Amino acid sequence: MVVIVMLVSAESAADSAIQHDGRLKRRGLGPEELAVIVNDADPVSVKVAEYYKSRRRIPKANVIHVNFSPGRTTMNRMEFQKIKAAVDAATPRNVQVYALTWTIPYRVECMSITTAFAAGFDEDFCSKTCGPTKQSPYFNSSSRRPYDDYRMRPTMTLAGRSYSEVKRLIDRGVASDHTFPRGAGYLVSTSDMARNVRAVNYPEIIQQYMGSSLDLRLVRADYIKDRSGVLFYFTGIKSVTALKTIRFVPGAIADHLTSAGGDLPGNSDQMSSLQWLERGATGSYGTVVEPCNHLGKFPNPGIVISRYFHGETLLEAYWKSVAWPGEGIFIGEPLAAPFSP
Repeated sequence: MVVIVMLVSAESAADSAIQHDGRLKRRGLGPEELAVIVNDADPVSVKVAEYYKSRRRIPKANVIHVNFSPGRTTMNRMEFQKIKAAVDAATPRNVQVYALTWTIPYRVECMSITTAFAAGFDEDFCSKTCGPTKQSPYFNSSSRRPYDDYRMRPTMTLAGRSYSEVKRLIDRGVASDHTFPRGAGYLVSTSDMARNVRAVNYPEIIQQYMGSSLDLRLVRADYIKDRSGVLFYFTGIKSVTALKTIRFVPGAIADHLTSAGGDLPGNSDQMSSLQWLERGATGSYGTVVEPCNHLGKFPNPGIVISRYFHGETLLEAYWKSVAWPGEGIFIGEPLAAPFSP
């Protein structure tokens, strides 16, 4: 089992956002560095792309059009490689990250579609009988320009069961910007031994934020309920109970370590990661094929919390927290930045 420790200090987000001359500095990526990929054969994708472009003021040159049959969970590698080549050719040089505007397909054979768009189809990102996979060079890095530094464009999907759900997701992300919310974060240690493996690091994470403005709480239970102002919710369990009683703040991040969270339509007996977004979270993550419970295949809560708290966007913080992202899909509003000045 791999244990990944947090390598980023928990200094004040406000202090770390000030330059030597006293001016505020931007910590995360901006709309000019993100490209939106739209499937012209999918009417919902077209509407989502147009709305996101408007709300985030994405440059027109950064909207990239593709065309493939929608409605399937998995794309084969040959079809994907043709699409990816066309996207690469159309992507402006300044673009560092991608936003997809569809929920399915969410897989390219053994890879998640977000990692396939980020790094190209590569079987080294797929495990063999629950083994390790290729590590992301972006993992816990200080890079602010992943394409320039690593020739990869980390990708997130604007996911939802309907256009109205994705529209609300986008609105939450935009509303979260620069708000420095005072919500609480919950690290929930469950009785599910196979899926509770991240809990080994929870006490250290909590300790790093003692005395800071971020309220992090360790809960030893299978779920929390009747909580408002929830900013983070990390757990490990097959299905999360009482989500209807949770009130997330705009920009909240939440996920559960389980095997099939990335099955977004929810065709398995495990909870789809999409349910977090449906209940008001702004970002989540799940695996699209059986990963086994390797810590490296799931977000490290200490890393994502620290990087988000220090002003990086949701996409940057989340991507940097996963060492082996080949089998996991990132969903949410990529540019949400609650702690950015």
